[in-house]
Amino acid sequence: MPTYQQFPLPDAGEGLTEAEIVAWHVSVGDAVEVNQTIVEIETAKSLVDLPSPWTGVVTAILVEPGQTVDVGTPIIEIDTDPTGTAPAPTTTGHGGAVEHGHRGGVDRHSGVEPGGADEVAAARPSAPAAAAVTPAGPATTAAPDAAQAGEGRQAVLVGYGLADAGTTRRPRGDAGTSPAATPDASAGSTGVQAAVARHALAKPPVRKLARELGVDLDSVSPTGPGGIVTREDVLARASQAEARTLATYPGDDKPWLASGTVSSDGRQTRVPVKSVRKRTAEAMVTSAFTAPHVTVFHTVDVTKTMRLVERLRADREFADVRVTPLLIAAKALLLAIRRHPEINASWDEASQEIVYKHYINLGIAAATPRGLVVPNIKDAHRLSLLELATGLGDLTATARAGRTSPADMADGTVTITNVGVFGIDTGTPILNPGEAAILAFGAIREQPWVHKGKIKPRSVTQLALSFDHRLVDGELGARVLADVAAVLGDPARGLVWG
Repeated sequence: MPTYQQFPLPDAGEGLTEAEIVAWHVSVGDAVEVNQTIVEIETAKSLVDLPSPWTGVVTAILVEPGQTVDVGTPIIEIDTDPTGTAPAPTTTGHGGAVEHGHRGGVDRHSGVEPGGADEVAAARPSAPAAAAVTPAGPATTAAPDAAQAGEGRQAVLVGYGLADAGTTRRPRGDAGTSPAATPDASAGSTGVQAAVARHALAKPPVRKLARELGVDLDSVSPTGPGGIVTREDVLARASQAEARTLATYPGDDKPWLASGTVSSDGRQTRVPVKSVRKRTAEAMVTSAFTAPHVTVFHTVDVTKTMRLVERLRADREFADVRVTPLLIAAKALLLAIRRHPEINASWDEASQEIVYKHYINLGIAAATPRGLVVPNIKDAHRLSLLELATGLGDLTATARAGRTSPADMADGTVTITNVGVFGIDTGTPILNPGEAAILAFGAIREQPWVHKGKIKPRSVTQLALSFDHRLVDGELGARVLADVAAVLGDPARGLVWG
């Protein structure tokens, strides 16, 4: 007898509550092995590949790409005994529910979904009552296991430290969908019914029409009997999303941002807030309105630093790494923290304590297509200049490829944001929660400068240091920034302080 196992979405990073399915690497009918990558998900701040926990054959894809689901929600079903030699289990090894003979879900090849929860239930034998567990459904119905798992710990906004315990989850489903969109626990809904109800119901011809028109069925409000999406519903949705004549620049016949939902008059495009942007916004709001920010500024002549960068680029030991002024700025900040370790700290609101860190995990803010991420170089204070350059290169390449892991963004102690790469002189950076300081490194420009009593063209940049005034007073912040500027002005000083 076939043995069907449902794989619930795991917590890819400590405390995460949800993730978005980005892409499936397997299809219904594919054979998979243990630890084979089957799906790519996007958590709060990174892309993560999930491996298969079993060997077997994929019988159902339960969540389509683009959907956001809670941790613990079954996302795929695998037949671990396709030859039918082993007895069918009633529960999975991951705590999710399995019912004998279930083959529900979405067939990604045919695009056909079951006609409804009742039809699915009638097509297979009943499971024991003790085995039926309803996974997390819409935002209004939380899974008991997920709620219990959240007690006693705080959710982690990856790359931004701890967030408040009350994490808001993204609602799913249109308000205009049929009553079947909300599982009825009192009526004995099964995990299969909840999974099926999250997807729009439509006949194959309607699904084909939706694909041809580029319409997401889950965004369509159904008007057919039993909550079925009709052909007219799809056509109406496609008409609503059509680009209209824009009252913008002459010659424009398409919306500037067409990746979302275009308004009926063609003058607006709405794009859902995805995990990365959502978490960044939450973390920045929390930081800006929790920690009292103070920023100090310094304009410094970095001509000697630029000469050092050129010498390092010509050095054979640095031939395999990318040397930039940011490398010297990072080293300068590490030396300044060594001289003033009190700034490498965090504020513990719960215990009303200042936590001083005896290590420096140096975060580098990186702009990626998916949003801002802040991975950090672990124990950066222990690295030589060459090792620091290698770490910066690896960190940047991984972030731009969207492969930064949650562990790489956790436990940062201080951050540098390089606004100079965008041609910006300086700014007022916002602290990452859990950190006491962040340095903004501005663009380096040739400017007239008084040097040794004469006006000469010199390489000049501006620095800005924001810090948490609860634990860092103005004197400490100013001294740290002055030390960073001193090393950038004369890198030889780092030999004395190092």
